[in-house]
Amino acid sequence: MDKLIAFLKDKKITEVECVISDMTGIARGKIAPVDKFVSEKGMRLPESVLLQTVTGDFINEEIYYQLLDDADIDFVCVPDENAVFMLPWTVEATAQVIHDCYDRMGNPIELSPRNVLKKVLKLYEDKGWEPVIAPEMEFYLTKRSDDHDLPLKPPIGRSGRPEAGRQSFSIDAANEYDPLFEDMYDWCEIQGLDIDTLIHEDGPAQMEINFSHGNALSLADQVFIFKRTLKEAALKHDVCATFMAKPVTDEPGSAMHIHQSVLDIKTGKNIFTTEDGTQSKLFLSYIAGLQQYIPELLPLMAPSANSFRRFLPGTSAPVNLEWGVENRTCGLRIPESSPQNRRIENRIPGADANCYLAIAASLLCGYIGMVDNLKPSTPVTGKSNDSRTNNENCLPLTLEEALVAMQSSDACIEYLGQSFTTGFVAVKQAELENFRRVVSSWEREFLLLTV
Repeated sequence: MDKLIAFLKDKKITEVECVISDMTGIARGKIAPVDKFVSEKGMRLPESVLLQTVTGDFINEEIYYQLLDDADIDFVCVPDENAVFMLPWTVEATAQVIHDCYDRMGNPIELSPRNVLKKVLKLYEDKGWEPVIAPEMEFYLTKRSDDHDLPLKPPIGRSGRPEAGRQSFSIDAANEYDPLFEDMYDWCEIQGLDIDTLIHEDGPAQMEINFSHGNALSLADQVFIFKRTLKEAALKHDVCATFMAKPVTDEPGSAMHIHQSVLDIKTGKNIFTTEDGTQSKLFLSYIAGLQQYIPELLPLMAPSANSFRRFLPGTSAPVNLEWGVENRTCGLRIPESSPQNRRIENRIPGADANCYLAIAASLLCGYIGMVDNLKPSTPVTGKSNDSRTNNENCLPLTLEEALVAMQSSDACIEYLGQSFTTGFVAVKQAELENFRRVVSSWEREFLLLTV
């Protein structure tokens, strides 16, 4: 705790937000005076926190007590001194500290998303490899509304008008919300978030923020913090920021594209590239692993019924797991790069995914491909997103289908654990059941007076 305590004293922190990520990616925890935080060196939370749904409900009781102690005991949350972030929007000097979850014997809690990622990274470390990633986060800015039945609308910009039409890569359209983005950049700099480029995406008031490449765990922490930071900046300017995968009808969805490569820890060289600069067998096997295992782990990248609304043929979102060089119609794109920077862009994950789990799933698929020496399909040179049928590299069509595949996945159970697999699937099945109870505006519009 020495490094952490010194930071708190140096920044004159008076309050500490002690947080963990639940399955959805919601920050859960406690707010403590700094003296209490220092004296207790962490916090305790009920085990059940990790099995809450996005609505705050809990999973099927039978599975609940299969995974958790009948007494609903606490687990121990230990602060990570390398995951400490200032909160620039608070009145009092406040720091947010991400914690790791352990049982009373000091064993990592298998249900913790951050522990899942650390478990996958240990697989790489044992092989002498280090993954390098760079996330790209897409999101929409919308007008604030308290009526959930009304479609979302673009907010009013500096011009006094809402954005209309498609404004891809428009500088002026992005500058409509310049005061908001100035706060976002300032706050990210204060927190040490390594964000890079701001891009206006296809949809009205849809943007993308790119992160610089780096350590997978550090960047997962940064994405976790960034989502909250952007939402706070948006609220300050009386708009909303959403990372829903498909928030607006007939507009593009929002993704979390993950660029990934792997370094040899001893040499620092990219293992995707041979000595003569060409692509390596490990590179091709990594692609093959993504192709074979993403269908089994897809709920970790597309965690809700809304997530699957992105995957429509003929749109900017992928509908299969084809791969190709500089081909954005593929689920797996290989950007043009130098040999040392050879990488794969996984375009499947949605912006709504838990960043720890999406990154862990993507890295695990590639890892299995490399250790099992898998072979990928032939790369695609033309358009590949017109259809998702009659294709061996197709994605599951629904969350229900994807959860069935994950529940029976030997790879998920072997590498991520039976408890995690059962718990995650149970959380998402509970959310899906909740979703099915709601009658949509489409049903009222087209079925009410016609059937």
